[in-house]
Amino acid sequence: MKTPESKQYLMLGDKPILAHTLERFQAMACVDAIVLVVGAGDVARGEAYVSRYGLTKVAAVTAGGAERQASVREGLRALPEGTAWVAVHDGVRPFIGEALVRRCLQEARQTGAAVLAVPVKDTIKVADSNGVIQSTPDRRSLWAIQTPQAFRLDLLRDAHERAVRDGFTGTDDSMLVERLGVDVRIAEGAYTNIKITTPEDLLWAETIATRYGGEGLT
Repeated sequence: MKTPESKQYLMLGDKPILAHTLERFQAMACVDAIVLVVGAGDVARGEAYVSRYGLTKVAAVTAGGAERQASVREGLRALPEGTAWVAVHDGVRPFIGEALVRRCLQEARQTGAAVLAVPVKDTIKVADSNGVIQSTPDRRSLWAIQTPQAFRLDLLRDAHERAVRDGFTGTDDSMLVERLGVDVRIAEGAYTNIKITTPEDLLWAETIATRYGGEGLT
């Protein structure tokens, strides 16, 4: 993001990106509890957000690990007793709607695991280390993966435990579950469910927020 502040704490309109994301889940009838995973030095700030924005569904604010995978593991440990299903979401995707979350959960109930994704619009090339194109995959089979990713909790915990034992690091949680031989289903997402990672993304986010505000996002 090229800013001294972490991207999730940058302002989008009148509040931080992370606060927008948390408020979305706070308002969802299908969400019973939220666990917020932050950097070790940001727990107090996370707890302040919970108080300031009335986030009554936040059951815990916990420190994450050195990388994303370890942070998710810490979040799973902090879930309330009796939790059966979990959705893992990026804090910098503030335009998620309840219909998308329900769609992902519905697909997850088929096999125990599902991800939100959108069809790839661009032609994709596979290149070698020298920048020479090696192949062109069929675009019709390609999907850009989003979050949330929804899982039966015992399945995701098992996937994380096996990854630790095997010394395996995946790029997302579905990759860990795929290693177990479990079918991970795709639920079609929305192109507005963007992940704010670069300065250009923040400009796009401001456009979405201005165009839709709190309404109209699926």
